[in-house]
Amino acid sequence: MQRMIWRKIAHIALTRAGKRRSCGRASSWGGSIMLRMAFALALSTCLATPLAAASVEDLPIKSSVMGRGETVIFVHGWTCDETAWDAQVEYFSENYRVVTLDLPGHGISASPAKEDFSMDLFAAAVEAVRNEVGADKVVLVGHSMGGAVIRQYAVNYPDHVAGLVAVDGPLDMRTMAGVNFGELTLEQRGQFVDSMFVEGTSEELRAEIRGVMLSAPADTAHGAMNAMLDPSLQTDDVIAAPALTVLAGQTNFPIDDSQREVLTDWQHTSVPGTGHFLMMEKPDEFNALLESFLTERAQF
Repeated sequence: MQRMIWRKIAHIALTRAGKRRSCGRASSWGGSIMLRMAFALALSTCLATPLAAASVEDLPIKSSVMGRGETVIFVHGWTCDETAWDAQVEYFSENYRVVTLDLPGHGISASPAKEDFSMDLFAAAVEAVRNEVGADKVVLVGHSMGGAVIRQYAVNYPDHVAGLVAVDGPLDMRTMAGVNFGELTLEQRGQFVDSMFVEGTSEELRAEIRGVMLSAPADTAHGAMNAMLDPSLQTDDVIAAPALTVLAGQTNFPIDDSQREVLTDWQHTSVPGTGHFLMMEKPDEFNALLESFLTERAQF
């Protein structure tokens, strides 16, 4: 738990430092006491978490690695960052090599131009990280938009997929047909984020998630949303890898047997009493479902 807390503090400090740099204000290691403290604390409590030096289309990608064994890559959702998976990193790094990353434009990874966001770019970022850590077959776990990312990865890089787990997100992009959010204002984004919670979501967790999602740049919010809803993704590409969809108790993602047309080895389940961020709201229940998938169905 202590390791997880300092990992989060370090990521927050890096994110803030990155935003200062992106806004044109001078920032350096010597001039940022908070940044130096965060790194010292993170390194002292989390030495098993090196940063991989991956990049895609000349965009540096922030990623973290912990543990040893078969590789599981966790992909966050829209306007989030890698810290969404802290409870999973803490648990699964005991028996697996766990990899997290900030997708392009998110967290402290470099951002493309607004019009250059795409699922192909996000999938390529995941591939760059996989290649950097030297894994062959990996299980990909994607939350929300991350489900669309790992689906695109499976289409583009099928030989490296040992399994797919979508967490309250789409693996069959045909289910997104007709969805269009337009360019949300910051106020509308806040309302959208609030709709992801349920009555049992703690105020602390609500504040944490809102803080991350509403701090994402507008270009990231708009560019990533448009990328996920791109009609060209709504195809009949067949994915043969074992796949699991874990839905929140309160979900907006449709599930029906027609999805087996494109997901030939697919199961779905849910975690009752949860909102959209179920892996953060009920980590023990979610971790048990994922562990079962890793031990019984993944094809490493």
